[in-house]
Amino acid sequence: MFDSRGIETVLEFFRACVLGIIQGVTEFFPVSSSGHVAIVPELFGWKEFTSGNSGLAFSAVLHLGTLFAICVFFRSQWVKLIKGFFSSFREKPRSWDQNQKHAWLLVLATIPAAVSGFFLSDFVEEKLGKILMVGLFLACGAILMAIAEVVIRRWSRRRTLSELNIRDSLVMGIFQVFALAPGLSRSGATISGGVFSGLDRDSAASFSFLMLAPISFGAGSYKLFQMLSKTWGGIGTAALTGGFLSSAISGLLAVRFLLRFLRRGTLTPFIFYSGFVACATIIFALLRG
Repeated sequence: MFDSRGIETVLEFFRACVLGIIQGVTEFFPVSSSGHVAIVPELFGWKEFTSGNSGLAFSAVLHLGTLFAICVFFRSQWVKLIKGFFSSFREKPRSWDQNQKHAWLLVLATIPAAVSGFFLSDFVEEKLGKILMVGLFLACGAILMAIAEVVIRRWSRRRTLSELNIRDSLVMGIFQVFALAPGLSRSGATISGGVFSGLDRDSAASFSFLMLAPISFGAGSYKLFQMLSKTWGGIGTAALTGGFLSSAISGLLAVRFLLRFLRRGTLTPFIFYSGFVACATIIFALLRG
């Protein structure tokens, strides 16, 4: 039989797994992981997962879980990119092969969000993390993807990942900066940016997911550093482990599904879903006052 402490540990583990699954799915589906991970604890009163040092720790392990998912799913591609990055120093840029070019385009795409996140992360968390703002940014993400769908239908000639260029990388990198706002989907913003630049949906999604790795590593490491610089307490090891594993496993499944879906499907289901959640969140925030 469980005593009260044991029951609380089990419940905490369950909540952590629920939030881990939400993080893993919504990190890759263009519906905003930051928005959902903020909304669900707000609805159910799971404050320990979003506030204080325990919130930092939990956010860090969720980011590291999705990082693990993207590293595992694209493991063969990552090996090629890493080899390409180091081998590029031995050759002139005009002689680079596709892996060498893609490695540097990935670096280029990461710079805008990395610099912006370093200087703006505290401001974003303090000023833009309110539940009403999350709802408004969810609506902005839905509108952005709707515009991308109009663009891709009007201009049918689309390029594939093998044709990725500097403009694509810069555009997607800049759009990734917008996703610093809680509620504005990172994958939705970057996929839309890739579409605006001329890529097809699944090529834009593939590069978007590769862009996630350095950002997740940076965000997870930064939050861990913040956590370690303070007195630790709060969420237990079992809950942190559950959050990591559930976000990693659900993230793997989400990546696999979405890349297959976007080969033939559109962003329309995610547009309607984001719009619905945005409206519900805004109404909830206004009613709560």
